[in-house]
Amino acid sequence: MQYNRLFLLVAISTCFVTQSFSQKGRYPIQNGFAITGGITKFDITTNNFITKQAQGFLGGISSDVDISLRWYNVSFGMQLSESSIEILGRPALVSSQDEYIKYKMFAAQVAMLMQIKVIQNHFTIDLGPMLQYNSRLELKDKAQEGYYVNNYSNLSAEDISDISQFNLNGAVGVSVGIKNFKLKAQYIYGLTNILKKLENQDIDTSGGNARFKGNQNMLVLGAVASF
Repeated sequence: MQYNRLFLLVAISTCFVTQSFSQKGRYPIQNGFAITGGITKFDITTNNFITKQAQGFLGGISSDVDISLRWYNVSFGMQLSESSIEILGRPALVSSQDEYIKYKMFAAQVAMLMQIKVIQNHFTIDLGPMLQYNSRLELKDKAQEGYYVNNYSNLSAEDISDISQFNLNGAVGVSVGIKNFKLKAQYIYGLTNILKKLENQDIDTSGGNARFKGNQNMLVLGAVASF
């Protein structure tokens, strides 16, 4: 249901942006459509857990507004991703063996980006805000359901699943290529505390910090086809 609402938001906003920039004015406007695909490296920067980034994938669509005589373009779109992250834990409450617990997270990200034209049609710097709705952290391996998270005495792997699901990010990246096909590198940083919701859960934080603070970061390497 939440994904349907985000798709509706993208459709309405795309129409608004297209109409707003397509009005008669001093600059020739050209609207376009782009499809993005790529791989991701995801992590959460936090002092609460010991984490290790892992690989995921991403796909998206965008509506591009090419303002020919200006030094920037505008892009509005959505991307869907499945990210993975590993958090250090142990298989038993008392254990000398450490093992990374593997999680996955689905996310829908809506972004409004300014594309600074370094070289017209060939090289742009892309930056702007991004609104994200994400799932809970889900265990990738059911065999790890009984594991415990390191840095805490009695915190289970499932206890930390219910993270904050609405987050605000900042994105910056570069796109290099020809007019209709470019390679893309993008860095996404979480401006909000993605672990904040854990403080409202009835979980055992003995042995560790009861205040949770974490900012997501994601590296995207992909390609963009424009039409």
